[in-house]
Amino acid sequence: MKYLIIILSTVLVNNVIFSQFLGICPFLGTSKKTSTALGMGAAVIFVLTLATLVTWLTNRYILMPLGLDKFLQTIAFILIIAALVQMVEIILKKISPSLYTALGVFLPLITTNCAVLGVSLTVVTKEFSFVEGQAAQLLSLGESIVYAVGIALGFALALIIFAGVREHIDLMEPPKGMKGTPIALITAGILALAFMGFTGIV
Repeated sequence: MKYLIIILSTVLVNNVIFSQFLGICPFLGTSKKTSTALGMGAAVIFVLTLATLVTWLTNRYILMPLGLDKFLQTIAFILIIAALVQMVEIILKKISPSLYTALGVFLPLITTNCAVLGVSLTVVTKEFSFVEGQAAQLLSLGESIVYAVGIALGFALALIIFAGVREHIDLMEPPKGMKGTPIALITAGILALAFMGFTGIV
């Protein structure tokens, strides 16, 4: 039940795009086509989950015992995420060239996605209490992974919905002054208001 609450809260209630405003650049840049949004969403789910696992273990068993978690945490996480993205890119290129080609430019773009770093820092620094009456405590490894998967699913859901709406808007031929970024920002604002309707579910 606890894991279900985490998933619902991260995907719908505290969506990383519409509530936490993380990952806005790739959200706006890769949402012009649904196919592009699907590729980016899948890549983010994979990398965000893997990055959260590695950064959690690094923080708990290397940085904290040495007393470096307050000083080197952000720098270490950035280096880990960049290295992971490069490693995944190399492995996919050798093991599954078709999947590597399908993801294309999306894997390198994840390195600059602030949602990945934001989630990695959140799960090791924030205290959570997902079950009513439970004392707030740092997330365990299992809860951190579920939290990361939920955040990534929320990112992918927001991206795919937004891409679908943008495709329909392009077919309707909006006024010249509203084309491109202006209508995209207005649409994103309306979607954020719609997601506010999930507040209070969990």
